[in-house]
Amino acid sequence: MRGAGRGAVRGTAAVAAAALLAGCGLGTEPAGTKTEAAPGSAATRSPAAPSPAVSPSPAASASPAAKGGTVGAAGSACPLPVPVTFDTAADWEPKKVKPITDPDLEELNELLEQGTLTLGCEIDAKPAGYIGFLKVWTDDAKDTTPRAALESFVAGDDSPAKAVYRDVRVGKDGALAATEVTYLVTSALLDEQKKARALAVMTPRGPLVLELGGMDTEEHEAMLPAYELAKATLAVTAN
Repeated sequence: MRGAGRGAVRGTAAVAAAALLAGCGLGTEPAGTKTEAAPGSAATRSPAAPSPAVSPSPAASASPAAKGGTVGAAGSACPLPVPVTFDTAADWEPKKVKPITDPDLEELNELLEQGTLTLGCEIDAKPAGYIGFLKVWTDDAKDTTPRAALESFVAGDDSPAKAVYRDVRVGKDGALAATEVTYLVTSALLDEQKKARALAVMTPRGPLVLELGGMDTEEHEAMLPAYELAKATLAVTAN
């Protein structure tokens, strides 16, 4: 069953992330250097600040970010198994996700599957000053719907709550029908609820789910412009 043992694996990953945050930090700069964080990012907030009450937002209110590149097509930084392309925000770094082959780390492959979907691409916000990813998940099921794909995806997440689904139009001039969900998950790293959102579209080769995460709710909301850019530029390119 997909997702079995996922909570334990996420817990292990959270401990590793905590060690990284407490130790050498997230960047690769040598000691004594400093990276300027984007306004509103986790790095600029006081760790003592109390977390506000969290509820899923009905819709994003951010304007799309400036374009940095395009992913999805063959030859791009993240070629996808479904015929979809979209633009990525400036300074965000896309990377194709591959299964882990190291025997000591193979259990982390649990994190590459959620519901019926498999992770194929991660677009890292860290170079832009944020802590989080825009992730692309796909499935080869052609007899499903965007709503069904999202329901499976949400059910496979950690302690999902208060999911709100809505039908939307995405892409240039709203050319594509899609379903979007906003919901809450419990962060294993911070031991608190945070916002999550995802969007699903159908292609001739199966569904694609675009997920926006973030270390916490404030980080998630600060990264919404990149998500809105991807939504606005989604295109199904071929059969």
